Amino acid sequence: MNIEQIYTGCLAQGAYYITAGGEAAIIDPLREVQPYLDRLERDGVKLRYILETHFHADFVSGHLDLSRKTGAPIVYGPTAQPSFDFLAATDGQELQLGNVRIKVLHTPGHTMESTCFLLIDEHGKDHALFSGDTLFLGDVGRPDLAQKAASMTQEELAGLLYESLMTKIMPLADDVIVYPAHGAGSACGKNMMKETVDTLGHQKAINYALNQPDKASFVAAVTEGLTPPPGYFGMNVAMNKTGYTSYDDVLSKGMQALAPGEMETVVDATSALVLDTRSPGDFSQGFVPQSVNIGLNGDFAPWVGAMIADVKQPIVLVCDAGKEEEAITRLSRVGFDNVLGYLKGGIEAWKSAGMEVDAVNRISAQEFAQQFKPGESLVLDVRKETEYAAEHVDEAHSRPLAAINDWVRDVQPNQHFFLHCAGGYRSMIAASILQARGYRNFTEVDGGFAAISKTEVPRSNFVCQSKVLR
Repeated sequence: MNIEQIYTGCLAQGAYYITAGGEAAIIDPLREVQPYLDRLERDGVKLRYILETHFHADFVSGHLDLSRKTGAPIVYGPTAQPSFDFLAATDGQELQLGNVRIKVLHTPGHTMESTCFLLIDEHGKDHALFSGDTLFLGDVGRPDLAQKAASMTQEELAGLLYESLMTKIMPLADDVIVYPAHGAGSACGKNMMKETVDTLGHQKAINYALNQPDKASFVAAVTEGLTPPPGYFGMNVAMNKTGYTSYDDVLSKGMQALAPGEMETVVDATSALVLDTRSPGDFSQGFVPQSVNIGLNGDFAPWVGAMIADVKQPIVLVCDAGKEEEAITRLSRVGFDNVLGYLKGGIEAWKSAGMEVDAVNRISAQEFAQQFKPGESLVLDVRKETEYAAEHVDEAHSRPLAAINDWVRDVQPNQHFFLHCAGGYRSMIAASILQARGYRNFTEVDGGFAAISKTEVPRSNFVCQSKVLR
């Protein structure tokens, strides 16, 4: 028996590849399935099951493509009703995999169909729990994502989650290994640890949700402080439940090389968004007007989902040479399948063709320190509120990037402001969006607060409520 965790950092997502006795099971696969097919061929094993813990909201699973290419059935727990053929497993059912077994544990709460899979080794001992979004390390799945579909409140779902954890998970032995579907950075929870594997005994000891004195306390604790889910979550659920275009077709369409004139024609004809995936520094120095910058070298896919929201939005890419396929793949993981092509030759080809080029006014932290005037300068901090609360530039205003559509209407076009985040990634996303919407009277700070904190600019951890976006 062998277990491999296949962890994708930018999504904070864990897929699992299990082999035993010449057979394999894959749990919660990502959209592109070739890496799994390569593993199957390498190990000379047959894929017996594709196990889905629930209808994912934060990414599009590779279950359909993987089933088509291998013939393996897609397995869901009780109450799941997808629009495609699947194997409906019952609560407590055991699936044979070589010389081991996988027990189905229906654990509603995060969603109604949420299911954990308990791996029982060849000696009949409970070995590992693949806990999906039911139990994270340090947290549990948020109970507000399936409210409408379940016709229940988040408190009612949290109550179901409590019962699932107490009756199905807590009775398991302390030495059972916990393999969750997500880690720190995922929007599916609020308090996840950076570690991606732990023992259940340790989680029983330290997980705040598992240490509440009663059901009411649990419901209050897990529903406190939930931020609104990203807009694309519901669309990803629908794709996972009803089906989607094959990844191979998405990649083929997206890999169309467009000369500058062709790209301009495509954008005009389709109202496509020009998505520039280069680094913030390169983007700031020259880009196609109206472009939005979300760099590949960061939490690319989640920020695309949060900023663009509509997965059907036509997109044309501007990438560093050789990065086009990676960008299309990472977009497809969160359901953005409508990539119409990419700029052939990149931004240099655009410039060489004599096309219009825009730029962002970016300065160093030292320049910011020289230009900053206490009591006069307006500073917008686009980090999370928790980051802002920990420490910020004196009198800066907290304007989280995720809420830009709420606060942008309050920006006065004729009033200059400085813009920064933690390191320059998020502030350049904000800068590109602001500039595309006609705001130009601002200066973005390279290196963000990390660089500013090394200067003499006055800082504070006092939070003025009027300066925090609510």
